[in-house]
Amino acid sequence: MAPNRMMSELDFTKTQLGVLFIIILLAVDSVNPVKMFMHVFPSVAPWHIATIMLLLMFYIFVSEMKELLYFSVKIFFHSILSIFFRDVQIIGRDNIPRHGPVIFTSNHANQFIDGVTVLCTCEHKISYLVAEKSWNRRIIGDISWAMGAVPVKRAQDSAKKGTGTVLMQRSKDNTKETGEEESSAPKLIAVEGMGTLFLSELAKSDKIRLPNSSMAFKVIRVDSETSLQVEDADESLVLPAESGSFDILKHIDQKIVYEKVLEKMAHGGAIGIFPEGGSHDRTDLLPLKVGVALIAYSALEQDGLSIPIVPVGLNYFRSYHFRGRAIVEYGRPTFVDPSTLSAYKTGGTEKRRVCNELLQRIQDSMRSVIVSTPDYETLELIHTARRLYERKDQTTSEKQDLSRRFAEGYKQLLLRTAGKPPQQWLSLQSRLISYQSELNELGIRDYQVPGLRHEKVDIDGDTVLREMRIPYHIVHLVLMLLLAALPTILLNFPVGIIARLYANRRRKVALANSKVKVKGLDVVLSEKVVICIVLVPTLWFAYGLALKLFTNLDGPSIALIIMSLPICSYMGIVVAQAGMVGLKDLRPYVMRLFPSARRRLAALPAARKELQEDLREFIRELGPSLGEIYYGKDLDWAAIKEESRSKVTTTGEPTTPKDDKKEK
Repeated sequence: MAPNRMMSELDFTKTQLGVLFIIILLAVDSVNPVKMFMHVFPSVAPWHIATIMLLLMFYIFVSEMKELLYFSVKIFFHSILSIFFRDVQIIGRDNIPRHGPVIFTSNHANQFIDGVTVLCTCEHKISYLVAEKSWNRRIIGDISWAMGAVPVKRAQDSAKKGTGTVLMQRSKDNTKETGEEESSAPKLIAVEGMGTLFLSELAKSDKIRLPNSSMAFKVIRVDSETSLQVEDADESLVLPAESGSFDILKHIDQKIVYEKVLEKMAHGGAIGIFPEGGSHDRTDLLPLKVGVALIAYSALEQDGLSIPIVPVGLNYFRSYHFRGRAIVEYGRPTFVDPSTLSAYKTGGTEKRRVCNELLQRIQDSMRSVIVSTPDYETLELIHTARRLYERKDQTTSEKQDLSRRFAEGYKQLLLRTAGKPPQQWLSLQSRLISYQSELNELGIRDYQVPGLRHEKVDIDGDTVLREMRIPYHIVHLVLMLLLAALPTILLNFPVGIIARLYANRRRKVALANSKVKVKGLDVVLSEKVVICIVLVPTLWFAYGLALKLFTNLDGPSIALIIMSLPICSYMGIVVAQAGMVGLKDLRPYVMRLFPSARRRLAALPAARKELQEDLREFIRELGPSLGEIYYGKDLDWAAIKEESRSKVTTTGEPTTPKDDKKEK
């Protein structure tokens, strides 16, 4: 990790020089200030000075305990990221306000790792809102306390199955007997129960949730054991036509949580929130919870603070694998419109309206820093198309921008054609999928394909071995793996095996308890980190104990060996990674030994070139109708996401390009 993520480059240089200077003073007695002082004052013993320094250190630690804990844990998190990720890149750091209170809103794709990643890539001291369920876990809760997090009790963590089944229908009279004036009454859904106990199990402000859904409906009124009214927060939502089971989510008063958060921000602190409410492994955002909007409006109402809400896009590649890659993108801040404060104070429908509008803008800003697609297949298709389309080596920021252009263009294409794109695109899509599948089967990557232009087909295996220098590559790979073998087998392999088994078991539990997870992959890496935090020091302690009991080494020698274990372990990780990269690069060479594979490899460059030309031609034809997405350079993605959302009418059909022109 780069040093300037926690301090400036100048401060880091000063720290290095200071440490080296102190080492010189300690190494040479004639310039050691402590030794010089005791030489001048012989009555002063070394333990006198040591005692005074120890007392001063204790005083400083107690008085600055929170700051020191935060700084220490942040250093620890940096080491965690450097071990579990081979690369973490940052985009848009200039969008972060340098001073004053800030709210950071992030997508939640990698459970506990998400918060760690933001903390380590941002200079602000961030207090995260953490689910009480996680707060009560050992290690996770202890670290959260040290980082100044705020525990939040979530209704879904204590959800229970309701008695009977329910059928939901939208009410014809949306204002009848709601207890509010007609202008501020919410839209209602009538809930008819069969074998239910609404009066004893539910109360006003509780919520009910249908199976296999994250959407919860707020109870407005309980009429009887078999009849109640819930709020219709999303009129576009299609209700089930048949009755079914339901979960009960009891109302939780978050007043104390809001007070703690507002107090932190009133003192210039930064708050981190995952507005989706929980982690998941989907490729798009879940519906956002209203809490972030309430916090922003409460800060404006109580303290007059229009707090910047900075979106953070956490984009992971091989997110649940060891030594994956991450891109952290900070977007342009969103602010509460002060002119809407009066509507917020009015309450009722007006309060809901302005909060929902702010929530929509926050959601648009969050989508502006990720590449959102309906599913993983579409995301892989977007990345394949982007790699083929790009004409030069691009920066990380440019690649992210181009991927978003493809994702948004694909979405607009589907909207304009009512989900029935032209045959030209369907053919291209099929060829893109086939091309990527061919690369996967041959164990080759797209950037390697142009180098296959001179691939020979009609040669024997001996010639391949000689010309492709396969023995050389095998020897190189074996040497790399041998270098990594000892530290990997002794230090990393036992922990890695246990961590994988433990994480997979936790994944299955999380998937069974979730309504929104696809495969539960979002918890895998976090659980690996948690178990490694316990197992790695335990393994080192076990080795130290074994050296003490079964060898004749003295204490300092054993201590030196134990202190060397972290370095050896990390070196083993780096060399093993290089070996795995070499193993993947070796596969294409081995495939060339087989005539059928050589023919397939030789055909790839021409197939890629033809596919690339057809893709670019299609984009040249479609691009102008997409307007800014095609022609623009520095795009305001939050505005584009908002415009894209507004184009979809209540019937689900977007306006045509001709309509856009007329509106302009």
